Amino acid sequence: MHNHLTGRSKLLLLSIAALLLLSACSRINLAYRNLDILIPWSLNDYLDMNSAQQARLKAQLREHQAWHCRSQLPIYLEGLETLQREVDEDRIEIATLRAHQRKMHQAIEAIAVRISPSASELLGSLDERQVRRLQETLAEKQRQLQEKFVEPELPRQIRERAERMQERVEHWTGRLDAAQRQRILQWSHALGEQNRRWLDNRRHWQAALVEAVKRRHDADFPTRLAPLLQEPEAFWTDAYRRSVPRTEQATLELIRDLYAMASAVQRSRLSQRLQGLHDDLASLDCLDEARP
Repeated sequence: MHNHLTGRSKLLLLSIAALLLLSACSRINLAYRNLDILIPWSLNDYLDMNSAQQARLKAQLREHQAWHCRSQLPIYLEGLETLQREVDEDRIEIATLRAHQRKMHQAIEAIAVRISPSASELLGSLDERQVRRLQETLAEKQRQLQEKFVEPELPRQIRERAERMQERVEHWTGRLDAAQRQRILQWSHALGEQNRRWLDNRRHWQAALVEAVKRRHDADFPTRLAPLLQEPEAFWTDAYRRSVPRTEQATLELIRDLYAMASAVQRSRLSQRLQGLHDDLASLDCLDEARP
């Protein structure tokens, strides 16, 4: 139900690629087991990797996946259990939501730190043709996003943003009533020109990435790349930086209010969805190695 990750997504950050793939799959455990296939397939749109690069990346992804399952998934499961308990006990408040938000950010940071050496190795191995492909694809994706999210008139942006949020919420709660839909529209109005700020920020980060990749053969390339993955906030535009606290606060208040407005049926469905997500993750065979 949280909308801020989309604003921070970095297309070459493997952790985000993984999250996007997982969220698009009806069975998270199936997607998780096949990340070593799915992520190279997704990244190939940008890099057109050769067979040696693909083989090396798959091997590294298997190592990262084992680490993630062993050290991170147990934390996710604990967080889901806590969240479901808070839902069942009517304790969805700003403070509890902020606690989950902090844990989410910590999880992303841990993944970014872990995959930085692999990202450095992969990007450092690119030839000139692959770098051009990367630049061209990033520019084309940016153009598509500009056309979809920024070029429409602001009232349409607000309406479509509300529709996207409504769809995400209804996945967890079932159909929303008129008052809940109006609350989402109010949230979308409050965000105003956030689409433009997000896309400008995305362009700014990508420009820094491309500049770093152009100097991929320099000895300090890993050091130059690491902050882009591990500390993306350092590359935010001023406008986006100013907007983030407001956007996060507005979204947390939206989640709190929608929960307060939820019917017993909606709350039950939310609890069942959380339990299903927990069960999917808990069924992964790799977790056996993490259990005492």
